[in-house]
Amino acid sequence: MYRTLNLGEVDEKLVGQKVELAGWVNTMRDHGGIVFIDLRDKYGLVQLTTHDDSLLTSLTRESVISISGKVVLRDEFNINPNMKSGKVEVEIETLTVLSKARNILPFEVEDSIKVNEELRLKHRYLDLRNQSMQDMLKLRADLSYEVRTCLRNLGFTEVNTPILTVPSPEGARDYLVPSRVHKGKFYALPQAPQQFKQLLMCGGLDKYFQIAPCFRDEDPRADRLAGDFYQIDMEMSFATQEDVHSVVETLIDRIFTKFSKFPFNKGPFKKIPLKDALIKYGSDKPDLRNPIVMQDLGEVFKNTTFDGFKGKTIEGFKITAPNQPRSFYDKLQQYLVDQGAEGLAWVRVQEDGTLKGPIVKFLTENECKTLIATTGAKIDDDIFVIADNNKNKCYKLAGMLRTQLGEKLDLIDKSRIEFCWIVDFPMFELDDEGKIQFCHNPFNMPKGGLKALETMNPLDITAYQYDLVANGYEVASGAVRNTDSAAMVKLFEIVGYGKEEVEKRFGALYTAFSYGAPPHAGVAPGFERLIMLMLGITNIRDVVPFPMNSKAQDVLMGGPIEASETQLRELHIKLR
Repeated sequence: MYRTLNLGEVDEKLVGQKVELAGWVNTMRDHGGIVFIDLRDKYGLVQLTTHDDSLLTSLTRESVISISGKVVLRDEFNINPNMKSGKVEVEIETLTVLSKARNILPFEVEDSIKVNEELRLKHRYLDLRNQSMQDMLKLRADLSYEVRTCLRNLGFTEVNTPILTVPSPEGARDYLVPSRVHKGKFYALPQAPQQFKQLLMCGGLDKYFQIAPCFRDEDPRADRLAGDFYQIDMEMSFATQEDVHSVVETLIDRIFTKFSKFPFNKGPFKKIPLKDALIKYGSDKPDLRNPIVMQDLGEVFKNTTFDGFKGKTIEGFKITAPNQPRSFYDKLQQYLVDQGAEGLAWVRVQEDGTLKGPIVKFLTENECKTLIATTGAKIDDDIFVIADNNKNKCYKLAGMLRTQLGEKLDLIDKSRIEFCWIVDFPMFELDDEGKIQFCHNPFNMPKGGLKALETMNPLDITAYQYDLVANGYEVASGAVRNTDSAAMVKLFEIVGYGKEEVEKRFGALYTAFSYGAPPHAGVAPGFERLIMLMLGITNIRDVVPFPMNSKAQDVLMGGPIEASETQLRELHIKLR
């Protein structure tokens, strides 16, 4: 037996008893004839003492040892109130080195979160010893259990869907897996269990969930993982959009009440149509902690002669930012130009109620007065204006300016979490070549159903699509599903696919709908995104045990790797 107790169980109740302990050597200190060793495991830290100073030369930090010894009280001046075991120490009687660590470590375990990420990921097994990482692993496990408990209590059944499947248009590139048995054919790893969970509803399951692995070949970023991630995948039969929202709000309330270090707003969450979100916040995932609200200023300048505004989409807002130097505005302008803006217009309301700024000379007196009245600006307030020929680009740039000012002026309340629903997404959009394509999931129900698809301009059709957003992150995405086979065909016809293509690519779902499909709806909160919010972490890789790096490389295991010629021949593949 290596240990009779874990280190979190050692306290003053054990004084006088002999114990056997095991763990990692955290630190060693020589205090003139007596050596102190701090022993660490995932449960805690215990101070060991010995008079054998040879240990300082034979032991190394992070070595794994087991010891036996007697628990004794510390001297009063040596008590450590920050440790559970801080009133006691263990006098070593025997010590066995189970695994000796190298003399020089790649980094200090207790400071690993401050270390270069590439080095942390290369030695992730060391990084995981850090207490914050241990806490993260425990939170992942506890959250999984709580989610399962909550959804089971709500009548959901957990079902695991296949990993090897076929491509599905989820909006990202698929990971393809070549078939050895079927020459020239490929499986795909699921971007989401979309078709399978809808087929479960057709199979009469009623309420399904799983904490599902998803695979998307996307470029990583701070809030998006490369390769694989997990989502709390749910689907409900005979459910409306409101039914799904209610379940998610119940789940959020339960898990955030239990695990979040930040207060959060309770459901029902505010519902914001996408169009309003873009006009007011410049984003489909707005951070509502930022008090800046944008306005459409098109009416203010509808008759303008100023070339910078004429015929363009115009967004703006007022803020109070007194005593800012000219360099403050110049840096904001340069930031926006770097993002593709033509420039940044700004003015300040003076004490006499008139405007001062670089663009005032191009504006009429009436435009100045209307601008002040529309934005509600007061004396010493600044008004920022963004204009662009592309409506969506204008919204995006204004939203980026809103975020920049919120950060620079410390306007964002980072001590809380603010949830909201973004609803009424468009069913279709134009791609870069001007062709109609799906805006989101092609399996979603268009508002108005088949009639809308047959009579309306596709770009005017909205879907029963909704995203749960918090603090500038998309936390969940879902929709009411389209179960009408004729509408499904029409949807794909609009983007250029015929009925035969639908039957070929989505034959199982298309056929299942013809045998009686219940109306159903679902949603999928991102598991890692929830943990980020709960912990206030901004890098999603810090809440995953073994993530890829920012270049989609597994620096720990060395992936991706080259395949041997034998492997390629077995899979009927020849590299270009």
